Amino acid sequence: MDKFGGIDLHSNNSVVVISNEADRVVYQRWLPNDLTQIRATLAPYREELVGVVIEATFNW
Repeated sequence: MDKFGGIDLHSNNSVVVISNEADRVVYQRWLPNDLTQIRATLAPYREELVGVVIEATFNW
């Protein structure tokens, strides 16, 4: 079953969410903005991930 990833990027942490085709969350967690840790978190889902979107809002 295909999975879809989303990362809501904040100043010092991110919310990483993975959902399935039925739009059910299969993984959700706050992580520090550490690329190594985020990539390790996504690794088990790599073969099933169709894509990952990143949302970042910067208040100037």
